[in-house]
Amino acid sequence: MNVLFKKVLIANRGEIARRVIRTCERLGIETVAVYSEADAGMPFVKEATTAVCVGPAQAKKSYLDIDNIIQAAKETGADAIHPGYGFLSENPAFVRRCEEEGITFIGPSAKAMELMGSKIEARAKMQEAGVPVVPGSDGRLQSLEEALELAEEIGYPLMLKASAGGGGIGMQLVSNADELKSAYGSTRQKAESFFGDGALFLEKWIEEPRHIEVQIAADKHGHVVHLFERECSVQRRNQKVVEESPSPYLDEKLREELLETAVRGVRHIGYKNVGTMEFIFDGEKNFYFLEMNTRLQVEHPVTEEITGLDLVELQLKLAAGEEMPFEQKDIQKNGHSIECRLYAEDPKTYFPSPGTIQRLVLPKEARLDFAIEEGSQVTPFYDPMIGKIIVHANTRDQAIDKMAEALSRLEVEGITTNRELLSDIMDNDSFKKGQYTTKFLGEFQKVRK
Repeated sequence: MNVLFKKVLIANRGEIARRVIRTCERLGIETVAVYSEADAGMPFVKEATTAVCVGPAQAKKSYLDIDNIIQAAKETGADAIHPGYGFLSENPAFVRRCEEEGITFIGPSAKAMELMGSKIEARAKMQEAGVPVVPGSDGRLQSLEEALELAEEIGYPLMLKASAGGGGIGMQLVSNADELKSAYGSTRQKAESFFGDGALFLEKWIEEPRHIEVQIAADKHGHVVHLFERECSVQRRNQKVVEESPSPYLDEKLREELLETAVRGVRHIGYKNVGTMEFIFDGEKNFYFLEMNTRLQVEHPVTEEITGLDLVELQLKLAAGEEMPFEQKDIQKNGHSIECRLYAEDPKTYFPSPGTIQRLVLPKEARLDFAIEEGSQVTPFYDPMIGKIIVHANTRDQAIDKMAEALSRLEVEGITTNRELLSDIMDNDSFKKGQYTTKFLGEFQKVRK
């Protein structure tokens, strides 16, 4: 019998809402879906125990409206809120509002979220914990003059970054002083516009970078564990497209060093619940802390596939104050898993492709976390990701073959998707050999054209 929560409101939409609903149903927990007017006919609305419309299509007036979300929770008697990812998932004001209303937020505290949400503060905390950080400025840049002086000390090329940034927003690569002068004002203005915080800092640009992250979990009783790593280097515009676990780049010695470093950093900041420590590797296999995501990740299924764990269930248990249900030695990685993100967009231009799903044939060989079904309307109002294809096999080669087969059987009519691009990636020699960096997709698409 469930003793976690009676009713969980999911402050999100699409595939992650459906994903949370599945776990809650299995645990005997009722669910509340909140939806915008544009999403009224989407599958997640029908699958929840209860559904409440929270506003018009614009996310600012619906999924990002804290008052409307809290009101829906109170009206339906929800005693907890799962934020999914995106929207309000890393908004400390929302967490505090939940606390004020006596509603459990399924995630970390507002304090931890604020600390890790500031890249400058997060960087300082990681340095305290002995976690390596990318060479750069150790605090907020006070002026363009200071930035120019530091740039000369560190050496070009450099990344000019917004402290509160994310998803590639508020990042600018500069190769010389003139470019830094040109980028400084516009990047600060963009940071203020998007995040309400114009704080900037500099980091050394890493050549031939790989993006590898570590899934962690921490309870309120002092236990911290890792759930191994995920390779996330196949990206477009700093957005991930293909993820896998374990990373083909790491040997066991380097893997152990990375995992221990991630746990040390999380323990130092007193973090609670599920989170992800993200690292960047250079061509010589040195790694540096990049940022921490204080929520469930889109790519969490590959971790679930290799560990056999349900991360949403784990989130619920940790939020309810339960002790970690296992020790580090109990968590074993099994085989290899790959996830491909299916986007409703033209992969040549990245332009969204809204429309009606006229036909949908889903492969039976894969796990499918999809937002849509036949007849669903894909609107231009939200992220264009419409689903994820996840496979698991004994070896990486077998997983690639399994994904290629699943993609060949996938049919989506009515919109343009990146299915063909994903298939081509699975057939690419560099990908097959695990020899790719975050530059891979850009270079690969130039060849495809």
